[in-house]
Amino acid sequence: MSQTTESAASQHTSLRKDAVGLLGILFFVLSAQAPLTGVVGAAALAVALGNGAGAPGAYVIVGAVLLLFSVGYTTMARRVDCRGGFYAIVRAGLGRDVGSIASWLALISYTTIQAAMYGLYGVTTAGLLQAHLGLAVPWWVVVAVTGVIVYGLGVCNIEAGARVLAVLVIGEVTILLAMSAGVLMTGGGPDGLDLAASFSPGAILVGAPGIAILFAIASMFGFESTAIYAGEAKDPNRTIPRATYTAVVAIALFLAFLMWILITYYGAGAAQQRALETLADDPASFVLVPMTEILGSWAADVAAVLLSTSLFAGILAFHNVINRYLHAMALNGELPNRLAQTNRFQAPAVAAAVQTVSVTLVVAPFAVAGLDPLTTLFAWLSGQAVATLVALYLLTSAAIIAYFRRNPGATTWTGVVAPALSVVCMTGELALIAGNFQVLTGGSVTTCVLLLGSVPVVALAGWLVARGARRPVGMPTPELVD
Repeated sequence: MSQTTESAASQHTSLRKDAVGLLGILFFVLSAQAPLTGVVGAAALAVALGNGAGAPGAYVIVGAVLLLFSVGYTTMARRVDCRGGFYAIVRAGLGRDVGSIASWLALISYTTIQAAMYGLYGVTTAGLLQAHLGLAVPWWVVVAVTGVIVYGLGVCNIEAGARVLAVLVIGEVTILLAMSAGVLMTGGGPDGLDLAASFSPGAILVGAPGIAILFAIASMFGFESTAIYAGEAKDPNRTIPRATYTAVVAIALFLAFLMWILITYYGAGAAQQRALETLADDPASFVLVPMTEILGSWAADVAAVLLSTSLFAGILAFHNVINRYLHAMALNGELPNRLAQTNRFQAPAVAAAVQTVSVTLVVAPFAVAGLDPLTTLFAWLSGQAVATLVALYLLTSAAIIAYFRRNPGATTWTGVVAPALSVVCMTGELALIAGNFQVLTGGSVTTCVLLLGSVPVVALAGWLVARGARRPVGMPTPELVD
């Protein structure tokens, strides 16, 4: 291929350089983690089925494990071109074939969590339309319309998406902080402000801390997506590591703090029983009741709207992540060349269209079959996504160790010890998820086997497709960054 032809091809496949800084990437990541959704959806379950008042401590533990994973992850981000996220790192450490498997695991994980969010979003937004406008709209119609909007934002320049997400994230964080301030200003609930009741070793280890850890893992989904924006970040060698560490610390401390606020509101001695009572009716009330009592009756309606926007922000964030995985895979010959094409905004427009179709194909069977989107689409696929992502964390940590054995340069801590400890921790988390998968998803044994079994099958199928693909001439190979 001539230099002129190669340059033209690059212009039509390149993403917009220096488009987003640290704050922009943080808003992408925080929106993917959807703080309000995570708290409303998981708090009652973690407290009721887990370790009661010690649940906030479980969030600190998970945050520490993710921080440990981030040590090797960010070290690799400074050494290799990480525009392919997990794919780039695993490929650099364990070779192209294993890298292809990692890319398909990432696609499975992010697509299923996006589909799960669509289910909860559809029900929540349809409920708002019914309550405030008197419109009886099926949840799947809401999802279909939203899919078009998300696609439209996905093919615009990345700065526009970052601004939208910034507004939505700030809204949900603000109401959660307002509730927290109200609890603190009143001196807490019946037991006052008792940190030891939630964060002491004795409090954390009572009951079933593993279940609390399970839901904490599910609530911190998506922090690692920082690396996928390396091709569009300003000074990526500095921005990506900073964004990763900031995201892990911020979300872990924020969620642990919010959980402690809820324990404080109900009282350490009564919180677990109250959480158990909400499971029989509406688990979300474990969060919404104190929010309404502290802030006023208006808070319930505002929280419902913010829950909808929180889910929308998460859907858009994962849409962008998947687009960039498809783009990177196409650049490296794992998928058809056309998926690497970008539009006048230098956004991966073809990948955005394919992603929109793929998530539609995942959601559609649940709508056609008339299944409850909360107890099936949301519960089943969010559990599957979490299990797949933790397996990917494990594979990535192993790849980091392998890479630095062949390419010395990292310290013993960043290149060996931290990734090795991450392998141990992620193995434990994966075993915990597999052993309690029914609790996480609420599905039958058969459903759980099918959900977990589908992951290696799809990953293997994707690997076979990638292995048979012909590498496009002139496409760049991930190399060491300067």
